[in-house]
Amino acid sequence: MNLRERVCNANKMLPKAGLVTMHSGNVSGLDRETGKIYIKPSGMDYDAMIPADMVEVDLETGEATANQRKPSVDLSHHVYLFKNDPTVNAVVHTHSNYATAFAAAHRSIPCVLTAISDEFGGEIPCAPYIDNEGDHIGEAILKFRGRGPAILLGNHGVFAWGETVEKALKAAIMIEDVAKTVHLSYQLGQPVPIDPAEVEKWWDRYHNRYGQ
Repeated sequence: MNLRERVCNANKMLPKAGLVTMHSGNVSGLDRETGKIYIKPSGMDYDAMIPADMVEVDLETGEATANQRKPSVDLSHHVYLFKNDPTVNAVVHTHSNYATAFAAAHRSIPCVLTAISDEFGGEIPCAPYIDNEGDHIGEAILKFRGRGPAILLGNHGVFAWGETVEKALKAAIMIEDVAKTVHLSYQLGQPVPIDPAEVEKWWDRYHNRYGQ
């Protein structure tokens, strides 16, 4: 499966995973060998999308490479991350309900679950409200992010990223999953943070020993 197909599949997973409503949200992927980005077209119905609809963008110029559909209005944020972090080859943006509820309250998601330790290595930070001008959102993501592959933007939503499209999608799914559990925990009382030394153990196990 080529990158355009993988980006299309990841975009179509967003509504299936309950991470978006209507046309919101987007996934992009970058081929660093060719310098080509593939990203969801702006305002297009997820069910109707096929791989050919993914808009090809030149990394250096940030412009579509041919007469195609219009790219996502969030394209500039994706391009900024690709240009400024060589480990990022895919970006996912959503307004998923539970994670965005934390963003609306300007609250980071505390590290109170081993799943958060595993995937994010500590609390998932929430940046303050950032306007949509220029590179402000991209700059804020790099300024306020933790070591995990996702961040909340105050009053806005979620950005997640990864070395591959699949890893970025996983981070976006996981942040919503843990946000829901932490929200439910707050209904019962005050969630108990995991000791930082224990967080390190879970992070190390997950990133160095887990999986095939």
